Amino acid sequence: MDKNFIDYIRIFCRSGHGGAGCKHFARTKFNPQAGPDGGDGGRGGHIILRGSKHVWTLLHLRYMKNVLAENGEGGSGNNCTGRNGKDIIIEVPLGTVAIDEETGIQEAEILEDGQEVIWIKGGRGGLGNAHFATATNQAPEHAQPGEPGQECWKVLELKVLADVGLVGFPNAGKSTLLSVVSAAKPKIADYAFTTLVPQLGMVAHRENKSFCMADLPGIIEGAAEGKGLGHRFLRHIERNPVLLFVIPADSNDHKKEFDILHNELKEYNEELLHKQFVIGVSKSDMLDQELMDAIRKELPSELPVIFFSSMTQKGIQQLKDALWIALNKDLEA
Repeated sequence: MDKNFIDYIRIFCRSGHGGAGCKHFARTKFNPQAGPDGGDGGRGGHIILRGSKHVWTLLHLRYMKNVLAENGEGGSGNNCTGRNGKDIIIEVPLGTVAIDEETGIQEAEILEDGQEVIWIKGGRGGLGNAHFATATNQAPEHAQPGEPGQECWKVLELKVLADVGLVGFPNAGKSTLLSVVSAAKPKIADYAFTTLVPQLGMVAHRENKSFCMADLPGIIEGAAEGKGLGHRFLRHIERNPVLLFVIPADSNDHKKEFDILHNELKEYNEELLHKQFVIGVSKSDMLDQELMDAIRKELPSELPVIFFSSMTQKGIQQLKDALWIALNKDLEA
């Protein structure tokens, strides 16, 4: 496992307690009973998430086990408000989802650079006794305590943001394809699970257009139940509007391979089936037209099927065109 790619972090958070309001009465030389002048307490520090395009993983948070924001200061006499507790800002990569561990509810989603979300609010400061003076009670003995901060276990999950996600069994040729169509340099070898973390590459298209492609860890049968890299892999697919199913030409059963991949997505989250699908048959340099026609008949007729070879560059431009059309389908609709 690449030690530098961290896409799941569990942290204990506590926002700051609000400062207590002050109970104080003014005493002046000429008016020893000038009335209440207790100031308000300061707000407790918030815990804030901020999106950053310069951060790619959650690695920098790996050892941040406890996030404790500063408490607000208490108020003081002469209507002086206490200082607010210092906020803590956590920088996260784009595509990060914030979840409450206890309820499982998604609380925030960071998609833009510079986007800020107050994740856990600090406690409000208490009101000083100056607020409680009335016509009948001109010397209130009451001031509010500050509100406590919130304590909770939270989870940050990174889901890679890319236009096209590559879906396929280990060793289907996904990494090789990414290395050919982009400047990305994923690790490539002839054994399963070479890719253990998502790799991103920008793919140049016609007329200076481009799109982002992600080579995701290979899927295996049972991934939806968490086998292999399971959920870690499927989490990243949720963000890709187009999925390219990569099936090698030398597969024993092309239809079965597609059906397994399709079923794993369905088992994990049926909404994944609403994405645009393209099928790419890799390692196709050895196929003649007759074999290509036979494989085409095995695969779903409603989906575009492109035969390509990363080694000889055969069909690569055709594949890019098909992906570009799929990416822009929703825009044209």
